[in-house]
Amino acid sequence: MRYFFFAYLLAIVLVIGFAGFRGDRFTHTPIEIFNDMDQQAKVKGQSSNAFFADGVGSRKPVVGTVPMGLSIPVKTVAEGAYQTYGFTHGTDYYNSGHIGDFWGEGFPEQIKVDEAFLRLGQERFNINCAICHGKAGDGKGITSQYGIANIANFHAPGFVDPKAPDYRPNGSIYNTINMGKGLMSGYGASIPVKERWAIVAWVRTLGLSRTAPLAEPAVKDALTAAKTAASAK
Repeated sequence: MRYFFFAYLLAIVLVIGFAGFRGDRFTHTPIEIFNDMDQQAKVKGQSSNAFFADGVGSRKPVVGTVPMGLSIPVKTVAEGAYQTYGFTHGTDYYNSGHIGDFWGEGFPEQIKVDEAFLRLGQERFNINCAICHGKAGDGKGITSQYGIANIANFHAPGFVDPKAPDYRPNGSIYNTINMGKGLMSGYGASIPVKERWAIVAWVRTLGLSRTAPLAEPAVKDALTAAKTAASAK
């Protein structure tokens, strides 16, 4: 029994020691078990900094630079301009995936889907999406091996058959990339608008690649080239 009281007393002392005196003033730096980001490597706004000759902590951007992923439009938004390589800033189809109250199909007029655009989509898909959806888009990425279920399979009818009841138009896929869905977080803050549409184009490519007729000359040539490349490795 005495050991119980000893342990009980020790627990009380520890609780008081770690939590009971947080409001007291100290002349020395307190011990922080969890610093809760109290100390950060940053300069607060309008604060001084002796590192710079003028002593001003807030610095102006380097002349001639713009934030990553942003381009300065030639015209203002009021004049009909849009950011060809920026982040979402409007409610039009290019920025939202919406056409009125519905998800749009096809690609915005600002997008030109060609070989270079598909290669961009493949690259960004492999970087941001393949870890869950797999490089083939079959939902069998690395995370599926660790118990994460219900990962979208882009070969399913909902992504390749417009007549399927759960068919996802391009605008809906774009919105999911932008805002996220279920366990998937949104990538709107990290993937520029143009690259989101490139990923949509690659998702469509992955789905159509499973239904393309082998008798089609272009499909046959692509398959032959892929087999030749694989055998050469």
